[in-house]
Amino acid sequence: MTHKHINRRDFLKTAAAAVGIPYVVPASVMGRGAPSERIGIGFIACGKQSKHLMRSFLNAAGTQVVAACDVDKLKLERGKGIVEKHYAEKGKGSYKGCATYGDFRELLARDDIDAVVISTPDHWHAVTCARAAQAGKDIFCEKPLTQTIAEAQTLVRTVRKYNRVFQTGSMQRSSWNFRFACELVQNGYIGDIKHVTVGVGGPPADKPLEAMPVPDYLDWNMWLGPAQWRPYHSELSPHLSVDVFPHWRHHSSFGGGGMTDWGAHHFDIAQWGLGMDGSGPVEIIPPDGKDIKELTYRYANGITMTRGKANGILFEGDKGKIEVNRGYLKTWPEILKDQQIGADQIRLYESKNHYADWLDAIRKRTKPICDVETGASTVIVCHLGNLAYKLQRPLKWDPQAGLFVDDDEANRLVARPSRSPWRI
Repeated sequence: MTHKHINRRDFLKTAAAAVGIPYVVPASVMGRGAPSERIGIGFIACGKQSKHLMRSFLNAAGTQVVAACDVDKLKLERGKGIVEKHYAEKGKGSYKGCATYGDFRELLARDDIDAVVISTPDHWHAVTCARAAQAGKDIFCEKPLTQTIAEAQTLVRTVRKYNRVFQTGSMQRSSWNFRFACELVQNGYIGDIKHVTVGVGGPPADKPLEAMPVPDYLDWNMWLGPAQWRPYHSELSPHLSVDVFPHWRHHSSFGGGGMTDWGAHHFDIAQWGLGMDGSGPVEIIPPDGKDIKELTYRYANGITMTRGKANGILFEGDKGKIEVNRGYLKTWPEILKDQQIGADQIRLYESKNHYADWLDAIRKRTKPICDVETGASTVIVCHLGNLAYKLQRPLKWDPQAGLFVDDDEANRLVARPSRSPWRI
């Protein structure tokens, strides 16, 4: 590890002081290995997705979740409870060592935190990731990576500057069937690729929401963060008892609709299969109700990709087809699904567990399967589609320059204003 570490006894004292409660924890709770081998983790956001992430990392060997942060006090207390219950049950004793914060900057200031897991609403991703990188923390950030194209580009530069290990939460890359499908495509088993169909939702709806009183457990101004101010509504940040994914992603101030939500999964696999990580399409054409029926992307090599009806991602070549989704793989011809990829053929990065892959990369100081640059190129594809829908005309894109070609209007939409002090 590259950060300052403290011994077990001092670590426990630090955690106890943070919550103001003395306690004794069995050594078994802290896991085996020297403190320099243990990865101290902090959670930024404790919403619905965080519950799943917490359990994944709490059960990972060689880690210790030491702190959590959220602007919603109820969710924060739930997150703290999940952590402390896990360690109490593991050590068969009491455990009160998960510190809590309403401001993620306080969490980042802790020397005993090596890495952070970020599952905030999308509009917060870039800021929290950039500040974490600057603080010397390794980062796992939920998809979609950023809220704008410019944020994605800036985040890649920031993570590289501070030499952080970054995993984007597009975890389908760590599933065997998606990897196998992409290996079949890249090894030419369906011939030359002609077209890809991606089954995802559309752009954000931005339906009007009336103002509601701000709950006393929520810091609404902090929830908004870099986004422009607007009145509170429970659809954006519902009460803890409403066990659903909140609908902020349907509002363009905070998310990108289905295009970025599921697009960050399925466009990600399409890009992987096409070998386009770090690059992207050169033209984006929105449906016009006439000749163009679906949102269409064109790549420089002539391949087209549409947002259409597919069970996940459908790759079509001149010799066959492959359709892949979670728990699903179908090939034409059918025998392709039993094909063995040879050792001398293209073999893609194999990760069997998205979370363990990140932790392993932290220890080795290597890039994990869905590095920041991969997450950036994927989310840019999503944003390009949303901008084509918004402008309702074809757009020319230069993946290397990261700009639209001779299009000042479109280039003004690559970034958007952020409220102070949340600019990156």
